[in-house]
Amino acid sequence: MLQRIFRIINLIIYFILSMLVLTASNPVPGEPEDRARAYTRLIEFDYVNWSIEAAYLKLQSSAIGLPGYLDFENSKQVVLQYLFVTERILQAEDQLNSLYADPSIIDNNAASKHLRAEMERLYLRQKQLAPFAEAALQGQVSTVLSELDLTSGGQPLPPVLYHSSAVPMGLIVSSRERIEQLTNISVEPNLSVDQQVALEAKVDAELNVSSLVVPIGGVGVYPTMIMRATNLSWLLNTVSHEWTHNFLSLRPLGFLYDITSELRTMNETAASIVGDEIGNLVLQRYYPEHADASPPDPQIASTQLISFSLKEEPPEFDYRAEMHTTRVRADELLAEGKIEQAEAYMEARREIFWDNGYSIRKLNQAYFAFYGAYADLPGGAAGQDPVGPAVRELRAQSNSLADFIKQISWMTNFEQLQAALQ
Repeated sequence: MLQRIFRIINLIIYFILSMLVLTASNPVPGEPEDRARAYTRLIEFDYVNWSIEAAYLKLQSSAIGLPGYLDFENSKQVVLQYLFVTERILQAEDQLNSLYADPSIIDNNAASKHLRAEMERLYLRQKQLAPFAEAALQGQVSTVLSELDLTSGGQPLPPVLYHSSAVPMGLIVSSRERIEQLTNISVEPNLSVDQQVALEAKVDAELNVSSLVVPIGGVGVYPTMIMRATNLSWLLNTVSHEWTHNFLSLRPLGFLYDITSELRTMNETAASIVGDEIGNLVLQRYYPEHADASPPDPQIASTQLISFSLKEEPPEFDYRAEMHTTRVRADELLAEGKIEQAEAYMEARREIFWDNGYSIRKLNQAYFAFYGAYADLPGGAAGQDPVGPAVRELRAQSNSLADFIKQISWMTNFEQLQAALQ
């Protein structure tokens, strides 16, 4: 009876937190967003329905006591099996796309019959494993959070909840005069490259802005949304990263996420630092044999996702250093009012990245406005922005990860961060 009462209480808490975090995660509509949405209304991602469906799945798991169903070893095995099945699915989907793109195949349906049957079997198996794998990872992250003193009454608040699915893309809009994110509109995840290019061209021409459709690895709604992945280290870091956004959304820093570019960078950099540290601790504790499989560098991985192709990096080409150089020079040209020259320079630099194995589809103000906010590592798209280094310095000065996130979560502007470092 007591267990049933606690589960009912959990259901109520989950529902309330879902509404609070969903509200806090959405940017406040403004003029740039309203103007850009004229071109995206029919293809925007439906967060409300997704959140309701994901919350319902989590409520079902909680109602039957699924989070405590598996012991240590079984939890580990179900996670690894889920990742294996997901990898098989991604390989099969790539194979299916190749079959339908092959001009020599006349009857695509017949040629892919056996593959599609295998995919249906894999999808069913993934659906069966997903609740157990997600509950296991949620529990493992929660345990580490408790050990790090990031809980209230022994429970992370909000509780760690995530669901893997197709993740929307983001239409990033920046002014041309300076690198600044004016808006980020979530659009359907299945937009083809041709559709992305067409959308960017319309927005750029009509609004005289710089835009880019970017892939997103996770979204801090509640439960958090995480894209399908096979890299365990990346998955743990991302689950922890998005939980950190949930944590911050209930405090001033997260609630004010989109007020200024400095606050956005503070949020994303802090979430990346916390996510990486927690993810690494979970990996070392529960999956030590996989601890050497480090996640890809986020900015380099984003290059792969944008272009759907990543060649081997030549050893003499330092991606982060070259991207840093590009951002710094682009900022200088824009500050001098040389917009066309800055855009020509970024395009010329994009070709250099291409020649060195990085297939960046478009390198413009919107690219830097988005990726520059993730400044947990030196160099890269952030350029000389002082916010990221300040967040990293605060973490270095903090006695613990808990002290760091608790302190920064109550900040409302960059000046408070600077004052904390003096």
